[in-house]
Amino acid sequence: MKLRSLLAASALLLSAVTSHAAEFINVLTGGTSGVYYPLGVALSQIYAKAMPDAKTSAQVTKASAENLNLLQAGKGEVGFSLGDAFSDAWKGDAEAGFKAPLNKLRTLAAIYPNYIQIVANADSGIKTLADLKGKKVAVGAPKSGTELNARAIFKAAGMSYQDFAKVEYLPFGESVELIKNRQLDATLISAGLGVAAVRDLASAVKIVIVPVPADVVAKINDAAYQAGTIPANTYNGQTADVPTVAIQNFLVTHEGVPTETVYKMTKALFENLDQMVAAHGAAKAIKLENAAKAPPAPLHPGAEKYYREKGIIK
Repeated sequence: MKLRSLLAASALLLSAVTSHAAEFINVLTGGTSGVYYPLGVALSQIYAKAMPDAKTSAQVTKASAENLNLLQAGKGEVGFSLGDAFSDAWKGDAEAGFKAPLNKLRTLAAIYPNYIQIVANADSGIKTLADLKGKKVAVGAPKSGTELNARAIFKAAGMSYQDFAKVEYLPFGESVELIKNRQLDATLISAGLGVAAVRDLASAVKIVIVPVPADVVAKINDAAYQAGTIPANTYNGQTADVPTVAIQNFLVTHEGVPTETVYKMTKALFENLDQMVAAHGAAKAIKLENAAKAPPAPLHPGAEKYYREKGIIK
């Protein structure tokens, strides 16, 4: 009898310990000079307050493609991704670097749009997409969301990497330093408006934001790519609106994260948007009413529970 009671007590204790085991919420971001990183740090801080029993962290990554692969492998609970990369990953687009469909991915929220910002040193004489021919151009880290954007845009404009004198596969911060040092003429950056790397460059040299006309956007023929505008005075010396491409960003999770955890994560995000905006102005565009629109992969049941509760899906 005593043995049975002891075993029962042990089982009860083990159950209590297991139920209170620390949860890990690792937020997969991007490079430190982009927008994903400051927003990811803010998100991890929001989660730390909303879920005090969880261990939260923000991880520097190579952004979209790496984040999606890490989530598929269960090496992170939530990550940032561009919509086109997310769609390619879900479908298993080998050209985009996804040899098989990443079928464990789930959508947490549509957040803010990225804007393609093709930034040139004014001294290079670049004013149009055609002017990039024969120039030294950075297109983002290899197979990153930015680099996938670059391929799509240049193809729609009737161009390829062969048209450039030199192609550099570099993240934002490094490409900006090369432009400052006159070792590079232009860089293509896919990020929220007001990205720190471009602000930094515009304070050091005179820049030109190269327009991507609406007819080029239409030729991309992908619903993830929409015509957008970089408003005048987003950057120092940029005195007019510039037409370009806008691409939705998403927060992505995976099927292995518990429903209740994702519910709390989704709720905490939308109840603390002021903290996200304080981290980076791009977060001003995050709206609850848009959160469940056009998900490239199914909504996670935890996110769906929150959106039903708020009445934005029926």
